[in-house]
Amino acid sequence: MANSTKATPGYSDDKQQVIARLRRVEGQIRGLQRMVETDTYCIDVLTQVAAASKALQGVGLHLLDEHLQHCVAGAAAAGDTKRTDALVHEATKAVERMMRA
Repeated sequence: MANSTKATPGYSDDKQQVIARLRRVEGQIRGLQRMVETDTYCIDVLTQVAAASKALQGVGLHLLDEHLQHCVAGAAAAGDTKRTDALVHEATKAVERMMRA
């Protein structure tokens, strides 16, 4: 469920850092493809799958932190209880999705 407002995302100040981290994950995934193409030992591939998953989780946690610090804290500071509650609920749902993945 996407938020329909056009507010600035919490990560906008470090957008280039987020993009760089995602590009590193993308490189890890390409490396995994090469490993499979070259018949690399299963455990070595699984080790790299775990590393790529951990890196992507790190990006997700960073984005969640930015959401809480920027969006949720901003709504709370403005005294917008209804919006704060909605944003906290969204964050909780995002954490649930991350934990299932």
